[in-house]
Amino acid sequence: MPRIVITHGVVDVDNWLKGKAERAGAIAGMGGTNVVDHVAHDGSNMVAVSADVDDVANVTATLASPPAEMAAVMEAHGVVPPFTAFVER
Repeated sequence: MPRIVITHGVVDVDNWLKGKAERAGAIAGMGGTNVVDHVAHDGSNMVAVSADVDDVANVTATLASPPAEMAAVMEAHGVVPPFTAFVER
């Protein structure tokens, strides 16, 4: 199972961190496990989420065009696109 790391900005890191359980559930719904949140060491508003996923193409396609429910959650968490995805090889 490949590991994916997705980076993006957020409006407020503390607010984004409060949504950890909801975020992990959304990623689990896309076949992801072992979800880990990461924040930038430099104190900026850049964050990353890493997870083991069944289908990298499905995850990246979902991020490119999120369903309305997921888009609403992303907005509530203060997610700021664009997303950059890295895949373990």
